[in-house]
Amino acid sequence: MMAASPSPSGSLNASGISSKRSEEIADLIDLFSRTQYRAKEVTPRVEKIEKRCLELFGRDYKYSVIYNTNGEVCGHYPRQIVFLEYESTDHHKYRFESTVQIGKLQDLVNRSKMARCRGRFVCPVILYCGKHICRSSTLAGWGELYGRTGYNYIFSVHDRTKKQQKSRGGADDTVGESAGVPEDDGAGRNGDTQLFDKVRGLDIKLLRYLSVRYICDLMVENKKVKFGLNVTSSEKVDKAQRYADFTLLSVPYPGCEFFKDYKDRDYTAEGLVFNWNQDFVDAPLTIPPPFTKNLNIDWSEYQSWDLVQQTQNYLKLLIHIINSDDESGLLVHCISGWDRTPLFVSLLRLSLWADGAVHASLEPAEILYLTIAYDWFLFGHMLPDRLSKGEEIFFFCFNFLKHIVSENFSSVKRQRRKNSQFKDCQFTVEDLCLMKPIHRGSVTSLSSDFSLITEDAVAACSFSSEATDPLSCSLQGPWRKARTSSPQMVVWNKAPPTEERLLHPLTDAKSSSSSSSNQSEQGFSRTGSSPLAVPGRGASGPLERQVRLEAVREVFLAAYSSTVGLKSSAPSPSGAISGLLEQFARGVGLRGTNSIV
Repeated sequence: MMAASPSPSGSLNASGISSKRSEEIADLIDLFSRTQYRAKEVTPRVEKIEKRCLELFGRDYKYSVIYNTNGEVCGHYPRQIVFLEYESTDHHKYRFESTVQIGKLQDLVNRSKMARCRGRFVCPVILYCGKHICRSSTLAGWGELYGRTGYNYIFSVHDRTKKQQKSRGGADDTVGESAGVPEDDGAGRNGDTQLFDKVRGLDIKLLRYLSVRYICDLMVENKKVKFGLNVTSSEKVDKAQRYADFTLLSVPYPGCEFFKDYKDRDYTAEGLVFNWNQDFVDAPLTIPPPFTKNLNIDWSEYQSWDLVQQTQNYLKLLIHIINSDDESGLLVHCISGWDRTPLFVSLLRLSLWADGAVHASLEPAEILYLTIAYDWFLFGHMLPDRLSKGEEIFFFCFNFLKHIVSENFSSVKRQRRKNSQFKDCQFTVEDLCLMKPIHRGSVTSLSSDFSLITEDAVAACSFSSEATDPLSCSLQGPWRKARTSSPQMVVWNKAPPTEERLLHPLTDAKSSSSSSSNQSEQGFSRTGSSPLAVPGRGASGPLERQVRLEAVREVFLAAYSSTVGLKSSAPSPSGAISGLLEQFARGVGLRGTNSIV
């Protein structure tokens, strides 16, 4: 059935929503370009950003919060760090009991933070098919580790002295204990090995608690050296082989300084090749053989790749990793974890969103706001400093979206098994819950047979609501099993109708307010219908992916143009700056075409 044409009032309402969200992005970038986030120096504008991020996460996930009040855990991490537990719409959010021990996670975070440079501990930021994609800095070297343990020791003694003095005076002590090395730790006095065993052992405990198995190190160095001293280390050169049980990948990627060359070439990444012969570059590309297959990439040529090819191939690798293992998560880090790390975290989040695999209910302007605010701003990217030096890695990230619109970057599995015996079958929710015989015979546990049924049959079979148990509902149609961060949990989400209309980001449609109300009434992830509307959950076609990513890029270019802008270092014979400004003009509505060059 053809969709009704939007009324004039509906078009005006949708246009107003689009304008408001574009202004929201522009306000965010404007603040970001002037201020570096610090958890202990929060203004009302920053509080508004924090609240908005929590609201956007809450659209699609049940989450807990790791508290970092006043930056007590890490001064340049969010004050409220989101731990995504499982995917769930508002209708189902509190139907399942969480098995996550957030108190234990908070304790592991507090105890393990000293293992990593600047205290930027392993932090989960994306939940994909029940697996955590995490970020952090690299491992701290002995200089930082000894310096920080000494600092924390001095101040913990000072705090305990104050506590004793107040106790003698009958006053309550509100000063918290130091979150550094535990009081019974004598490792610093007994030698380097014991100290590193203790601190890095806690880091490993946190990684294992988050079920992280794969660690991708973006450093071009084995160890960061300053003034002749090793100021950081990394898992790949840990002398005691403490991280031997993890799958380590060394994927050297140029640091933020290299992006000044990108800016000086009028924001042209094609043909820009990193100089791998510099003295400090000593980390080779190291990828285990299982991950070099099926990608059709000649990894031996990596030093000849330009910035576009290198970023594309690394993103393909990361997507391949998270799809290769159904149980284990991924850690991505560089040195400090606030330049290259947010680049790939943001590209991963946006790529997975474009496939309908994460944040399924968010519209382009909303996912853009979330990744800028959370992945970049609240995790401490120093945009004012980078802009002053011309190191425009932040701009590169979102302008690069035009290079990953192809389905070659899609996480969706293209080969689906088809089983005719499930065609047009019908069974109840009670049948699944009680594991009654369904075509294949009796299934009495959550075995591989059940997995086969849920993977193959759910899309083809309809569910009836004849059962009267609490899980019964009146909805019929295709459902999807969603993994959670706990292997004991199974969450079902409704997939969108196949005839759902795909809207271009700049076409008129109904306002999102009506779709939001429909979501709460029907209990499934909504498909937005504002001018930035996108397909709902399960959208995986190449056209949907391209439209989504182009929409995000257009909104970003328009907002960036109206706030920061681009600065050409010299007249551009290639006209690259002119081309980008033309895209900005289209983004803000000064041109009639919707195409993107």
